[in-house]
Amino acid sequence: MRKNIYIIVLFFTGVINIFSLDFSLSAGGGGIMGGFFTRYTLDANGIIEGASVKVHAGQDLNQFNYGFFLFLDGIYGVLGVSFQNGINNFHETADISVMPSANNNSGKGWDTMIGISLLGKYPFSYNDRLTIFPMLGVEYQISLRQQRTQPDGWIYDRTDGLREKDKNGNAYLLEDWNALWVNLGCGLDYELRDNLFFRSEFLYCIRTMTSYEIKNLDLMKKEAGDPNPKLGGLTSGPLFRISVGYRFFTR
Repeated sequence: MRKNIYIIVLFFTGVINIFSLDFSLSAGGGGIMGGFFTRYTLDANGIIEGASVKVHAGQDLNQFNYGFFLFLDGIYGVLGVSFQNGINNFHETADISVMPSANNNSGKGWDTMIGISLLGKYPFSYNDRLTIFPMLGVEYQISLRQQRTQPDGWIYDRTDGLREKDKNGNAYLLEDWNALWVNLGCGLDYELRDNLFFRSEFLYCIRTMTSYEIKNLDLMKKEAGDPNPKLGGLTSGPLFRISVGYRFFTR
C-alpha cells in the first residue's frame, strides 16, 4: 500500500514539475529553398536462360526544390507542413554484358510534394533578442506529381504505365515516390518587436529508400537473374527555410 502511494505521489510530482516549466506557443510561415543529390550504383551477376549476365548500372540526379511552409512551435518541438516543387536533371546508364553497348538515358524531371515534419529542438538564448537552436527530426513527403522527358523531349507522366513499369508489368503509383527523410541542422530566432520574430533554418536531409526504388531493385533482380545485387549510394541535400512567426502564448 505504501509503495503504491509513493508511486502516485511521484507521478503527480512529475506532472506538476512538467506543467511548471516555461512554455510558449508560436506559429508562422515562410519560404523554402533547397535540393538533393542522388548517386546510385548497382552491380548484378546472374543467369538468365542459362546465359551469364552482368549488369553495371548508375544513376545521377540533381534536384532544386522551392516552396513554402507553415509551422507550429512549442519551444522544444516544431510541427511543419510544406508544399514544394522540384526541378531535376538526371543521367542513367546500364551496361549489360549480353547487349552490345550501354543503355543511356538523360533528361529533366519535375515533381510536386506535400511534406509533414516533426523536429525536436533545444534553444539557447544568446541575448534578449537572439536565440539559437540545434534541430533533429523527420519529414514525410507525399508525392503529388511525377514527370520526366523522353529522349525526344516529350514530357510524360511517370505513372502512365507506358514507359516505366515494375517487375510485374504494372504502372508505378504516385505513392511509390512518397519519401521519409531524416533532417539535422540548426536555426535562429531574432525578436523583431513585441511577439513577432524572424527565423532562419539550415537543415541537411537524408532520404530513406522509396517504394519506387525498392520496386526498381526488384525489377533488376528479375532482369539480371541475381537475387542479391549490390546497391550503393545515397540521396541527400541541404534545405534552407526563412520565415516570420508570432508568439501568441507564453508562460
